[in-house]
Amino acid sequence: MVLIRCLRLVKAALGVSIKVRSSLLMEKVNLPWLLLKSLARMACRPYVLLLMSRTVNLRISSKGHKQWVAEVQFLGVVKHPNLVKLVGYCAVNGEREIQRLLVYEFMQNKSLEDHLFGQAFPTLSWETRLRIMLGAAEGLAYLHEGLEVQVIYRDFKASNVLLDENFNPKLSDFGLAREGPMAGNTHVSTAVVGTYGYAAPDYIETGHLTDKSDVWSFGVVLYEIITGRRSLERGRAKPEQKLLDWVKLFPVDSKKFGSIMDPRLENRFSIGAARDIAKLANSCLSKSHKDRPKMSRVVDRLKQIIQAPIEVYGEDLESPEVSDTEPENKSNQSNVSESWKRRMAHLAKLGEHVEGASGRRLMMLQRAKVP
Repeated sequence: MVLIRCLRLVKAALGVSIKVRSSLLMEKVNLPWLLLKSLARMACRPYVLLLMSRTVNLRISSKGHKQWVAEVQFLGVVKHPNLVKLVGYCAVNGEREIQRLLVYEFMQNKSLEDHLFGQAFPTLSWETRLRIMLGAAEGLAYLHEGLEVQVIYRDFKASNVLLDENFNPKLSDFGLAREGPMAGNTHVSTAVVGTYGYAAPDYIETGHLTDKSDVWSFGVVLYEIITGRRSLERGRAKPEQKLLDWVKLFPVDSKKFGSIMDPRLENRFSIGAARDIAKLANSCLSKSHKDRPKMSRVVDRLKQIIQAPIEVYGEDLESPEVSDTEPENKSNQSNVSESWKRRMAHLAKLGEHVEGASGRRLMMLQRAKVP
């Protein structure tokens, strides 16, 4: 069988055993369950097998083959902590069928999409979301500005951001990646591809591809991360179906802004940082691509937001349900003490990732007496 032949070739070439995730195989290719079960019993080194396309007739496989070749080429030369590693690849042609495979490093926590929108996964904490935003931004910045030839990703979305065992993000699926414009050119003219809801409107209208097309997609995902909503949800009321239209109803500097935050966070977030991230997302979503920031600037801004004085996180937790006219001092001493304890617990969790002056400030806060 073609699949078994591919597996044997990959195993022989790499000198390692391959770990196969049967659920992923089920999503990618139509294979009998017994075969999937037998593959899943193979030795569990930390690699994951991806089948890039179904077994298809050779006459209609050219598009899938181009994407497979593109991914092999790009992942074969790029190296960055926030890009998935390509361990190996294999392609076997038969008389009537072709099978292409890629072997990635194993990403234990699946994708950002699974954790943001899946009911079977625990809620991502605010701190983890910030870390994912920064890591994904650094991966894109590397593609745009860290190589001799600019690479435009073209398909940045939550499902393509994979998470390792420590929830470090890594970009995957480079089948649609393209080289950026050559010197003297402002864009690449190409057929419009990507995912609806993430592609930049100027790219859709003109077919002119630039690195700012990726910046738009990043802005969409920033809003997905803070709201816990998909870019498009047909099952919601019409005003709420398109995420970017819905968030406009809650301006960043208004008192209503907190209403867009993911309710699963249970108000455990910094409203100040959330506002700053929304402003950054809005700049990424500027109508004119010339007004969007470069990804290196996005990285710098995210670092500033994350490294803001630590007391902001403790003092600045906001509940969308609190009335604007509600008195500030409505709790008795007992309630204040409980609030202080919860705040300190939140600060302690944040303190695991801070150093220097911010770390010393955290220690001072923790030693302070309960008000």
